Amino acid sequence: MIILGLILLIIGLVASIAILKTIGIILLVIGLILALIGALGNGIGGRKHWY
Repeated sequence: MIILGLILLIIGLVASIAILKTIGIILLVIGLILALIGALGNGIGGRKHWY
């Protein structure tokens, strides 16, 4: 999710498409939050590991 967010953000910046920048930022933030929670060892959505 982090990689997809970065790709969409870069494409949005290069092509000056606002919706891609917005979606990229949202995916990037959600991916970072899930990665942080997973690294702390907490379960997410009933799972011990989130892929």
